[in-house]
Amino acid sequence: MMKIVLKNGSVKEYSEAKSVYEIAKDISEGLARVACAGLVNGEVVDLRYVVDKDCELSILTFEDEDGKKAFRHTTAHILAQAVKRLFPETKLAIGPAIDDGFYYDFDKEGSFSAEEIAKLEEEMKKIVKEELPIERFELPREEALALMREAKEDYKVELINDLPEDAVLSFYKQGEFVDLCAGPHLMNTKTVKAFKLTLVAGAYWRGNEKNKMLTRIYGTAFTKKSDLDAHIEKIEEAKKRDHNKLGRELELFTTVDVIGQGLPLLMPKGAKVIQLLQRFVEDEEEKRGYLLTKTPFMAKSDLYKISGHWDHYRDGMFILGDEARDEDVLALRPMTCPFQFMIYNSSQKSYRDLPLRYAETSTLFRNESSGEMHGLIRVRQFTISEGHLIVTPDQLEEEFKGVVDLINFMMTTLGIENDISYRFSKWDPENKEKYIDNPEAWEATQIKMKKILDNLGIDYKEAVGEAAFYGPKLDIQFKNVHGKEDTIITVQIDFALADRFNMTYVDKDGEKKRPIIIHRTSIGCYERTLAMLIEKYAGAFPTWLAPVQVKILPISEKYHDYTDKVKKLLQSRGVRVEADYRAEKIGYKIREARMERVPYLLVVGEKEEQNNEIAVRSRKNGDEGPVALDAFVERIVKEIETKEK
Repeated sequence: MMKIVLKNGSVKEYSEAKSVYEIAKDISEGLARVACAGLVNGEVVDLRYVVDKDCELSILTFEDEDGKKAFRHTTAHILAQAVKRLFPETKLAIGPAIDDGFYYDFDKEGSFSAEEIAKLEEEMKKIVKEELPIERFELPREEALALMREAKEDYKVELINDLPEDAVLSFYKQGEFVDLCAGPHLMNTKTVKAFKLTLVAGAYWRGNEKNKMLTRIYGTAFTKKSDLDAHIEKIEEAKKRDHNKLGRELELFTTVDVIGQGLPLLMPKGAKVIQLLQRFVEDEEEKRGYLLTKTPFMAKSDLYKISGHWDHYRDGMFILGDEARDEDVLALRPMTCPFQFMIYNSSQKSYRDLPLRYAETSTLFRNESSGEMHGLIRVRQFTISEGHLIVTPDQLEEEFKGVVDLINFMMTTLGIENDISYRFSKWDPENKEKYIDNPEAWEATQIKMKKILDNLGIDYKEAVGEAAFYGPKLDIQFKNVHGKEDTIITVQIDFALADRFNMTYVDKDGEKKRPIIIHRTSIGCYERTLAMLIEKYAGAFPTWLAPVQVKILPISEKYHDYTDKVKKLLQSRGVRVEADYRAEKIGYKIREARMERVPYLLVVGEKEEQNNEIAVRSRKNGDEGPVALDAFVERIVKEIETKEK
């Protein structure tokens, strides 16, 4: 008898092999109706997967993350089938499920218009109503290639050719539609009833800008229309908060084609927010014992050859000069660590000198592919709160703890401590060319880092293959308004570069030893942090960070002198203030200032001038009425000093 241990601990016994779907049906008809996939001994499998030996089995529904993916992956196939019906010359690329939905990439003459997207949705509804059974089958390599060549699906042919010789080549069929796919999928198209196509965008084939630009259709799907409606409402709200849109509307940044992609221009208001963040970070780091450095924006290739960046990171660097013409080859720096290591090596250090904490507000350059760049999130030139701690082995855990404490202080001050998650990024021993080849050092360092993270009580996920090339790292992750996760801060333990740069310290026993290096940022990339804050606060920054903290609105020109008095008093106390002297109605001025997300609007007229008051309208409390001028000044100064959120 075959024993199947279910999620609740109960056991089912069968005398013959059964598919996951058959087992779900045996448990209950209701469970079979909502089943999306299975989990056999921890591995996600198709409902058609045949269980033929003892195992642990969970039936995955839409409530499970992997069940959602199977449901939405099926919806992606329904979209592809609709595209082939309405636009038969279109070639299929790939169509996976993603965190909040799915997408499918198509090679079509021209993009898809809004009218065509509407027609596709209608065709998808027809496919759902047809209640097409979804069948899975496998083919030998040559037969699979012949099938896709006959269908003129060039991208599928390429995918098959790139798969290992022993790879299982599986296909899914629904009606006339057949697609190369690993699955898993639902049993029938009838289950998918609440879906929406949300966006049309461009995407390079396989994410490589040297390949052809395809058309990507994004969508999402739910089991209930009410859930879909709530999600669409969330998307609309996300669009309003999108930093790429809102940042331009609020005149925080802009981009210009003749300057180049990934090279945003910070306008006065955006530059002010960055300046405030930099001053805050540099002052806090100084309090915590960091020493400020200032290093060049470029260096000879020799430096990057020592560090290993030339071998492991060259494609992401901007190279200047040509060895073939006997010129010095320089590169714009992608990071600051090699420069600070040279500062360390300028004199012999003792164990008494350690830990050494170097910090620098570093402008860096990385040759991001054009398909990856987005607003302020991913750019080619950016500024980062970079730092390196050179420590003895005994100091490693305490200094790592200090770095995490600094980061948590920054995140709490910015008000995003509840919006972040932690990822322990490890090397991938199956992909050694990405990393410095020292398996023993990798394993030892990862064990140390895991112990430190566990001692700190950090709730983290592990991610194989996301480490830096010289060591494992702790990544602080933040999701943008569209649900895409980005790394905003990293802390790395480096076992390799001290050796490459011959960094030493004289220990208590008089012997020279290698230090350990912690690479870290305290607030991350300032441009990315600005983008994150725009979206977090929908442009309505906390008062201490607002580029304009107060706007004075005189009722008429008769009160310009009093407006000047109020403005000068606020400026003398360090408050960033503007006055609107235009001959416009006060209601219009108030509406405009609100659109600019200014924290405080001060209306002044005859009564305010006579009583040395201002009429306060705040984002938090609305119309507060008349307030004594001196009392308001003390109030806002305290709010700024305490960085109240």
